[in-house]
Amino acid sequence: MKLVQKIIFLLSTLLVAASGLYFAFDKGIIWFVYPSESKYPIRGIDVSNHQGNIDWKKIPKNRIQFVYIKATEGGDWKDKAFSRNWEQANQLGIRVGAYHFFTLCRSGKEQAANFISYVPKDPESLPPVADLEFVGNCKERPPLQDVKKEIQDFLSALENHYRKKPILYLTYEFIDLYLKDDFIEYPVWIRDIFGHPSSTFKRNWIIWQYHSRARLEGIEGPVDLNILRGDDLFLKEL
Repeated sequence: MKLVQKIIFLLSTLLVAASGLYFAFDKGIIWFVYPSESKYPIRGIDVSNHQGNIDWKKIPKNRIQFVYIKATEGGDWKDKAFSRNWEQANQLGIRVGAYHFFTLCRSGKEQAANFISYVPKDPESLPPVADLEFVGNCKERPPLQDVKKEIQDFLSALENHYRKKPILYLTYEFIDLYLKDDFIEYPVWIRDIFGHPSSTFKRNWIIWQYHSRARLEGIEGPVDLNILRGDDLFLKEL
C-alpha cells in the first residue's frame, strides 16, 4: 500500500511540475532562447488581427523600435486590423512594415495585387515581407518549380512597386523543401525559437524571430518578439 501511495505522490508531483512548466512557457515567463541585448539592441514585434485591439500608447518604446503588421493573405484576404495598427504605430514613431502570408494556392501576381491594393507606398516604411511557411497554408503541395515561379512573380511585383527589395520570412522547413539555394539574394527574417541561427546558415538574415509567446504591455495575448541584426542606423536605412 505504501508503494502505491508513493507512486501516486510521485505522479501528482510530476503533474504539478509539468503544469507549472507549461504555464510558464505559455505566459512567456521562461523561454528557450534569450538573445543578447548588448549584441542585438534593436527589438521589434509582429502583429495581426489575432492580437485584438492593441493599445499602442502602452507599448514600451524603449523596448520596441519596429513592428511588422500583417496586411494580406492569398489573393483576396485582407487583415481588418492592418490600417488601424499601421496608422497608430506610425503616429507614435515606431518604424512600421507590412507582411503578406503567401499561399501556395494562388498565383504570385494575384497575391501581389492584393498586397499592393492595401499597403501604402510609404518611403519611410520598412521593406515588404513575404511570409513563406507551411502553417495554415494549402493542404496541396504544388510542384517545386511552380512554387518558385509564383514566389518570384510576387517578389518582382512588390519590388517594382515599392522600390525596395522584399524580405523573406522563412522557416527551415520551407527552405529545405522549396527554396534550397534559390532566392539567396533576398534578405531573410528567420524563425528560430529554439536557438540562435547557426553560423552555417547560408542566407543573409537581418531579422530573427526568437519568441512566439511573449507578453507585452498594450497587448492582451501573446505576441512574437524579434531582433534586428544591426543598429539604429541600419534600421533607419531600411
